[in-house]
Amino acid sequence: MKAALQMTVFGLALVSTLFLLLATCTDCWMVNADDSLEVSHKCRGLWRECVTNMQDGVRTCDQYDSILADHPVKIVVTRTLLITADLLAGLALATLLLGLDCIKFLREEPHVKLKLCCGAGVILSIGSILGLVGSVWYAVDVYMERAMLVSRNVFLGVHYDFGWSCWLGMAGSVGCFLTSVLLTCCLH
Repeated sequence: MKAALQMTVFGLALVSTLFLLLATCTDCWMVNADDSLEVSHKCRGLWRECVTNMQDGVRTCDQYDSILADHPVKIVVTRTLLITADLLAGLALATLLLGLDCIKFLREEPHVKLKLCCGAGVILSIGSILGLVGSVWYAVDVYMERAMLVSRNVFLGVHYDFGWSCWLGMAGSVGCFLTSVLLTCCLH
């Protein structure tokens, strides 16, 4: 039973970490929602902005000037939090891998393996909180930007909603948090 729980936890940790990595690397954190003619599909991400022509499928992307350039606070904070969450989730995954019973490393020291699993759970919980704060921060900022324009009756022709990268970041963070709960509470 313990081995099955460990494999389930490891699988969930692996998938959640991949979700976080994909959310950080992909470029669809905000997607346009007002294009009634559906001529183009616009996405804004942490690293670039892309437009896809819906008729012929041609995609063009504009890289942001520089990582160190003056960017909106939501981009800088989200980048920082998600990169940190990615690093912590990767560290926790490696620690968890060493703590699994099926791995021969420290097989004769079961209490050390249990501590490795609990340590991985703590690291994952910190990473999940950072990832969730970053993803929710970005989503709230997108919502507030839209609400401010609507309250002032300003219509710019493009209306942005949360993109799939934002949802992927939230899902990865929640998965990491669930994994950390399972690691710290259920493996004893």
